[in-house]
Amino acid sequence: MLKEMFAEIGDGCYIEPPFHANFGGAHVHFGKNIYANFNLTMVDDTHIYVGDYTMFGPNVTVTTAGHPILPELREQGYQYNAAIHIGRNCWIGSGVMIMPGIIIGDNVVIGAGSVVTHDLPSNVVAVGTPCKVLREVGEHDREYYFKQHKIDWEHMEE
Repeated sequence: MLKEMFAEIGDGCYIEPPFHANFGGAHVHFGKNIYANFNLTMVDDTHIYVGDYTMFGPNVTVTTAGHPILPELREQGYQYNAAIHIGRNCWIGSGVMIMPGIIIGDNVVIGAGSVVTHDLPSNVVAVGTPCKVLREVGEHDREYYFKQHKIDWEHMEE
């Protein structure tokens, strides 16, 4: 069904229902092995590109549409649409909102509840409202998967 709905969808993608989209995903381009937890909303008034292996937490909103600040334009029903690009191997935390025209690099982790109003470079952890880079992904992340819980590399599947 997703292959019929989406502009593109790679192998191994899974979306937990419910899924919401203005155009039913017609402007959504998913790479391969993307996972989306429940309640993903994609305001796909224009194109949304998502790279391979990206994961979405529950209640994420990706919105390409916006409205002008000037009241007279809103009264006339003006709207703008700006494509969104999300890189490869990103983790978008629970309740994140991504605004129109945003570009997110590869290997980015966005903390729960963040509102992304500016582009994010690759290989960073970013959090907050508005979302800002907290730190780069680094050596500590190669040793610990969560807080002080060490990665057991010896028993990892290849």
